[in-house]
Amino acid sequence: MRHTRRFTAAVTLSLALTAGVAGCSEEDNKTAPELPNQFCWNAFDRSEVQPLLPTGDHLTQDTEEFSFTDRNRSVSCLIDVDGTKGFGAHARLEDVEDVIEWSSFDRLKPDSVRIGKKAIVWNTGAITYFPCKATANSSPSTAKYLQLTIYVSGARIENQRKTLPGLLKQFTAFAQKELKCA
Repeated sequence: MRHTRRFTAAVTLSLALTAGVAGCSEEDNKTAPELPNQFCWNAFDRSEVQPLLPTGDHLTQDTEEFSFTDRNRSVSCLIDVDGTKGFGAHARLEDVEDVIEWSSFDRLKPDSVRIGKKAIVWNTGAITYFPCKATANSSPSTAKYLQLTIYVSGARIENQRKTLPGLLKQFTAFAQKELKCA
C-alpha cells in the first residue's frame, strides 16, 4: 500500500513537472504568425520581413492601394500581430524638397545610408526620399519627390540597422518601377 502511494505521488509529481515544463517550452518557442505570400504591395521579400515581426497568434494586414492622385498623396501598409503594430511601410509624395524634414529622428542617432537622394536608418526604422516626377501618363502630375518610410516595432531583434537598409532598397526599387518615376 505504501509503495502504491509513493508510486502514485511520483507519477503525479512527474506529470505536474512535465506539464509545467511543456508550458514554458511552448512560450519560449512561440513564433510570429506567418506572413501571407503577398503583403504590402509585394514590395518586400517575405523572408526578410518575417523575422522582424513580434511573436503572437493572429496577423492582420491593412494595406491601401499603391496609387496616388493630386488629393491622395500618401499610402501605407500596416502589419499587426495580436493587435500590436509589427511592421509599417509608408509612401508620401511631396511637391517641394524643403518640406521633407527629418530633425525629429535626430534623437534616435540615425546612420546615413546610400539609398535615394538621402536616407537614414535607426534601430526600428528607415526613411529615404528621391526625385519622382510622374511621367506623362501617370499621376499626380505636380509631385516631384517620393518619401518612403519603414517602421518595425516589437521585434524580437532589437537593432535592425543592418536589416532595414535592404528593405528600404527593395521598397525604393518597387516604388520607382510602380510609379514610373522619370
